[in-house]
Amino acid sequence: MAGFLDGRGEGSQVRGRGEGHTEVVVVGAGPNGLAAAVTCARAGLQVTVLEAQPDAGGGARTLDLGLAPGVVHDVCSAVQAMAWASPFFRGFDLAARGVELLTPEVSYAQPLPGGRSGLAYRDLDRTVEALGEDGPAWRALVGRLSEHWPHVVRLALGDKRSVPPGLLPGGVPTAAAFGLAVLEQGTRAWDRRFSGDLAPALLTGVAAHASTPLPSLAAAGTALLLASLAHAGSGWSIPRGGSRAITDALRADLEAHGGQVLTDHPVRTAADLPGAHAYLFDTTPRTVVEVLGDELPARARRALSAFRYGDGASKVDFVLSGPVPWTDPEVALAGTVHLGGTRREMADAEAQVARGQHPERPMTLLSDPAVVDETRVVDGLRPLWTYAHVPAGSDVDVTEAVTAHVERYAPGFRDLVVASRCVPAARMSGHNANYVGGDIASGAVTMWQMVARPTPRLDPYAVGLDGVYLCSASTPPGPGVHGLGGWFAARRALRDVFGITQAPDLHP
Repeated sequence: MAGFLDGRGEGSQVRGRGEGHTEVVVVGAGPNGLAAAVTCARAGLQVTVLEAQPDAGGGARTLDLGLAPGVVHDVCSAVQAMAWASPFFRGFDLAARGVELLTPEVSYAQPLPGGRSGLAYRDLDRTVEALGEDGPAWRALVGRLSEHWPHVVRLALGDKRSVPPGLLPGGVPTAAAFGLAVLEQGTRAWDRRFSGDLAPALLTGVAAHASTPLPSLAAAGTALLLASLAHAGSGWSIPRGGSRAITDALRADLEAHGGQVLTDHPVRTAADLPGAHAYLFDTTPRTVVEVLGDELPARARRALSAFRYGDGASKVDFVLSGPVPWTDPEVALAGTVHLGGTRREMADAEAQVARGQHPERPMTLLSDPAVVDETRVVDGLRPLWTYAHVPAGSDVDVTEAVTAHVERYAPGFRDLVVASRCVPAARMSGHNANYVGGDIASGAVTMWQMVARPTPRLDPYAVGLDGVYLCSASTPPGPGVHGLGGWFAARRALRDVFGITQAPDLHP
């Protein structure tokens, strides 16, 4: 990396482009960036995090949008299905740091026309009973994975380049079951297991988190991981006070160990970076190419530039004067609701988006945090969080489409809306540069890009320059508030740059 970072390891001579000097620079203060920073600071290194936005947190921020006094909204991620199960956060121990993960009675719900609903209760037995004739099939598919969720997590949330520690030998049967289930639910064979429409719709709503045409292997893997976690541990939990509780805890630990976060500090070129021994980018590959430019070897630059981004999401935040009046009152117990109708309706809507069209009823994800967190209700007003799937780069205001979609399953919803705000997909990158064209997964969720994310390199976090790493959701294991991209990349930097081979203790 001649002219940018000369030498590596402690005591090496560093010649940065910008002013100042530190041992580690992290670009981006999202959950992965903060996880990387905490890991390095815990190893005794001097760490500086540079964040373009005025607030740290990236996809896990909770802000007052000015829609109603005192009512705060989660800017991106609201429901934390993976935070409690993540090996990084299990070591970090969120509970010991005062982060309270609240568990709804129903992890997620899937309303259907006619007042019926698929309901994924936290209790697996109750879910099986509610699904009727398809209950045993749900238990055989999801229940088995939920029972052995640690192995599912090791497999699905690994670096995709090595055998996850702890998987062998006991996890082989679970890994095989997971793989067969992905093949079944990720192909046209997905309808063979179920005889009714509730169970397939319930699983497809989770698969739609992948924002990709259905069925697909990548979406099936997403669905089976998340569905299994819904019946285990803390389920699909909601942090008390909003997702910022998690990133606030990360930042506090970083600062307690001598690190610092500099907000309002965009990094556009290498001149914006202080000198350092190691650089970790919690950004997309596109940003790495833009910042480092010709410093990158041509082959590495081509590989990173070829990274594909996915379909978009438009965000609609509401302020309501009361709970959503669901036709099926059991839906009101859910922290997350998937609005898309039947399996076929959801597949058709996602196919339209992939063709660049706006469905009349776009696949919509909804969360009402006040279902479990009474602190989110201020003077009788409560936030409602929604995302609608749209073509990448769409500038369409989908407020009416989302409102009508909720009204389909909750007549009278419209009358409760006090205020709303839409951020079209084309403007999503304005509050998080990683959301290219509204792609909140920071990269297309295809089977190839989940395995070979961001490039097919043996080390997925290396970008082709010594001492420089990518640690965002564009790296394995992919999107989600789990901190693992940052943790995996930081451990490589500790080993390769600083000669630190033992992972630092993360406990308080």
